[in-house]
Amino acid sequence: MKVRIPNSGGPGNMNQMLKQAQKMQEDMAALQEDLDQREYTAAAGGGLVEVTVDGKHRIKSIQIKPEAVDPDDVEMLEDFITVAVNEAVDNAIKTAEDEMGAITGSLNMPGLF
Repeated sequence: MKVRIPNSGGPGNMNQMLKQAQKMQEDMAALQEDLDQREYTAAAGGGLVEVTVDGKHRIKSIQIKPEAVDPDDVEMLEDFITVAVNEAVDNAIKTAEDEMGAITGSLNMPGLF
């Protein structure tokens, strides 16, 4: 005797769900690879400091305009660098969350990023 669960859609529905889950996993892996290769740039101090990070949040470059260098106010330059790095990393994280969210929809997947 076969036991049938009401409203389950039967084995065909389960196969379809598994195919959809596999497709989502493939799409997420491809997107993550793409996101890791992208670069995100942010500036601070009115453009005096510019930082670029990749999708893995590694700093690719820091550009400092000469007028940002004041030997009597090194703290200001340090602040500009900190702000620019944090903004670039935040941009990378936000982009990843938004684009992965488009694939996963309302699924809650903590710790993905």
